[in-house]
Amino acid sequence: MNDCTVFVGLDYHQASVQVCVLDESGRVMLNRACRNDWRAIVLAVESQGRARRVAIESCTGAANLAEELVRLAGWSVDLAHPGYVHRMKGSPDKTDFTDARMLADLTRVGYLPKVWLAPESVRELRRLVRYRQQLVADRRNIKLRVGALLRDQRIRDVPARPWTKAWVEWLRETNALSEQSRWIIDRLLPRMALVVDQIAEVEAQLASVTRGDPMVAALCALPGIGPVTAWTIRAEIGRFDRFESGKQLARFCGLSPRNASSGTRVADAGLVKAGNRQLRATLIEAAHRLIRFDEYWNDFADDLLDRGKPKCVVVAAVANRWMRRLFHQMQPAKLAA
Repeated sequence: MNDCTVFVGLDYHQASVQVCVLDESGRVMLNRACRNDWRAIVLAVESQGRARRVAIESCTGAANLAEELVRLAGWSVDLAHPGYVHRMKGSPDKTDFTDARMLADLTRVGYLPKVWLAPESVRELRRLVRYRQQLVADRRNIKLRVGALLRDQRIRDVPARPWTKAWVEWLRETNALSEQSRWIIDRLLPRMALVVDQIAEVEAQLASVTRGDPMVAALCALPGIGPVTAWTIRAEIGRFDRFESGKQLARFCGLSPRNASSGTRVADAGLVKAGNRQLRATLIEAAHRLIRFDEYWNDFADDLLDRGKPKCVVVAAVANRWMRRLFHQMQPAKLAA
């Protein structure tokens, strides 16, 4: 193996990985496709030199490959933020060759926009949490379809609140529906029951996986915070100590106002659009509960409302401040105490 130090960019695909190797001066030593296997990648790179830093764009499957390279090859691997990398490309043309070169060059000069490489346990928890979110979306869509059918038939007189046991029993037996609407609803209701059962199963699995997790236990002990919110925070944030401040954490969660200043004009333009949408939605829902059940946050929200702030801004402000406080409460040293 050559003893010179090299920088590596990996453009990930399901079947192959484009491997670009640069020396310290930026000269391209290798740029070709390899089999999507950590051994083939290591063999190609080590024929050119000793890998100092390796960059791979974050996408489906990339984290798994990165962990293999860290654990089995002993490399130092960074996941690159795909959005920032895309915006940094000056050329309108996109090829695997140029993408791998860009990643290698960014890590060589120290400008690579990085994202956290979550450990396997956190990635596994994310799979469960996101699967539950998909099931909840399926449940919502079925409810919307049934509601649309009832509105289309102009059915208003119902015996109970929607989706209670009495209401579902009425929906099964009512003759107010047209022939085709009845046919559709007879197929939607079993799907609804199946999705509800699957949600219960995945929640039981989540409870089992996170049993004994100190962060989940600490979150569930807070007023207004239930297991679903705790599971989502644990899965999407992972570790609080990977952030430098509560402000940085709140921005990661998409709860910070976006700056739209220019010249002497200073203004905000709503919340930042970065971050996981489901995490932000979960935290906004948690803020609504905090305002109702926690006296401190209720007083904080009332003060903002008295100052003329819109309700949506107040709720986002509560979520922002709560996450910034949570940053200090959820540090590993405090959880272990």
